[in-house]
Amino acid sequence: MNPKVSIIMGSTSDLPVMEKAAVVLNDFRVPFEMHALSAHRTPAEVEAFARGAAPRGIEVIIAGAGMAAHLPGVIAAMTPLPVIGVPISASLDGMDALLAIVQMPPGIPVATVAINGAMNAGILAAQLLATADADLRQQIILYKESLKNKIVEANNALSAVKYPYKV
Repeated sequence: MNPKVSIIMGSTSDLPVMEKAAVVLNDFRVPFEMHALSAHRTPAEVEAFARGAAPRGIEVIIAGAGMAAHLPGVIAAMTPLPVIGVPISASLDGMDALLAIVQMPPGIPVATVAINGAMNAGILAAQLLATADADLRQQIILYKESLKNKIVEANNALSAVKYPYKV
């Protein structure tokens, strides 16, 4: 089995956030790999990874980073693959990472999810792959239907909540 998605984090301290993407990809049965690479501490390794990802068969990269959060943008500058950035709340409630990832220069796009939003990054990666995979697309359709059903059930449960002035 060869990975289709790479999950990259600036440090293993980011794993509690980034593993949410891994869980989603695993649930959708999408092969993935995980690495800790730092744009600031291991720049040569980041460059080798970014330039080598597409030739190895990687189709989407999810890159999470906190603070200065240059990792997603640096990777995006060196690969033709779509990069999904996950800002991680390491300081300033993650706003520094969010702004660092979302404010990319023209020509170097990074799709950016919410602060600590690795779950959505995993879903977005699966959706990108599903454009060419009908089975995966069907899994995503069923997943989204299950989300709808949870809300319908929750709304129905609200009818059992009683208050003297609730009508």
